[in-house]
Amino acid sequence: MPTAIVTGSSRGIGAAVAERFARDGYDVAVNYHTSETPAEQTAAAVRDAGAEAAVVGADVSDPDAAERLVETAAAELDGVDHLVNNAGIDQHVHTEDLDPDDFDRVMDVNVNSAFNCTKAALPHLRQSEAAPSPSVVNVSSILAHTGAAVECHYAGSKGAMLSLTRSHAADFAPEIRVNAVAPGHVETDMTADRGSAEAAEELSQIPVGYFGQPVDVADAVAFLRDARFVTGETLNVNGGERMG
Repeated sequence: MPTAIVTGSSRGIGAAVAERFARDGYDVAVNYHTSETPAEQTAAAVRDAGAEAAVVGADVSDPDAAERLVETAAAELDGVDHLVNNAGIDQHVHTEDLDPDDFDRVMDVNVNSAFNCTKAALPHLRQSEAAPSPSVVNVSSILAHTGAAVECHYAGSKGAMLSLTRSHAADFAPEIRVNAVAPGHVETDMTADRGSAEAAEELSQIPVGYFGQPVDVADAVAFLRDARFVTGETLNVNGGERMG
């Protein structure tokens, strides 16, 4: 079976991507940093779908840990055909109150991890015989386009991921396709703490009239995985909140 690594796949969007890939016939390496029990639950869902799962704990902001993730996945699942860089953290704080260490940590987890995992996976992706071709999909955010008043480091990191996507698409062509998804307001653990007034305000900005679910992003990632004539692009998954 073809194989995929999904970073940050213990819950939310990453878990939905792992489960979607399993239903599509892919063995999946499930990655987590601290949430081992949810990661095992994701792996159980992958196996229930008829695929193999490798569960690998690794802080992929660390290059050595990212390499260990890739090499473990390649060994246990017999290669790497696709990589989904989903690992990420968020923090709501105004710039004047933002600690430089927190800024660096968000950049490390959201941007450096994508670079680390992609670089580590390159030898395996170049050896892959996946059809139509091996691919990398980076999970960015609508905030890469719009910015954010109380999370400049998160928005900045997600913008950097889009530049990384385009650069890697040019660098790795024609062997490997590299694309990104930019989700809008998707209901995950990361958004669970918003109040009812904030949720109502956010909902009013979405033309389709409802919040996205992790499976909506997983569907977009699966499309980019299979889209043979698409590379260097960003697929906006936001219910029309930002068009074009």
